[in-house]
Amino acid sequence: MSTEQTRTWEGPNAADRLGILRRTTSIAIVGASNKPSRASYFVATYLLSSSKYKVYFVNPVLDEILGQPVFKSLADLPESPDLVEVFRKHDDLPGVLEEAKAAGAKTLWLQLGSWHEDVARDAEAAGLDVVMDRCVKIEHARFHGGLHLAGFNTGVISAKRQVLA
Repeated sequence: MSTEQTRTWEGPNAADRLGILRRTTSIAIVGASNKPSRASYFVATYLLSSSKYKVYFVNPVLDEILGQPVFKSLADLPESPDLVEVFRKHDDLPGVLEEAKAAGAKTLWLQLGSWHEDVARDAEAAGLDVVMDRCVKIEHARFHGGLHLAGFNTGVISAKRQVLA
């Protein structure tokens, strides 16, 4: 028997994801890392440099990331985050959802590779929007024309060498 869960939950379509990002003013990154090799660090640098969002870092063992304070839990944030982006292992997701609900979050966003249908259903039942197995950075860049700035192929095929100014 496969350990991978059969996917029956359907997430928001592209227009709905864009709506979520447009309504969002603050993002809490749960499981944020100060290691440049980690996806959460890459997402954090992108959000700080290329978005309008107020970004909060949540990690119980760190004090600072990218010159910003790190909060021990969502409950310690100075405001309710609109969106909670989660970089935690599968078994931690139900606990993160409980923290997100208690903190008054509006959206639970599980990073690429993260999928938990029970958590998604519980979050939706509590009135949260849910996005799973997608990256906030990639989605933001996709909707704002910045995939080329984020290190992704723009889809333009050309033999012409780019001239850097």
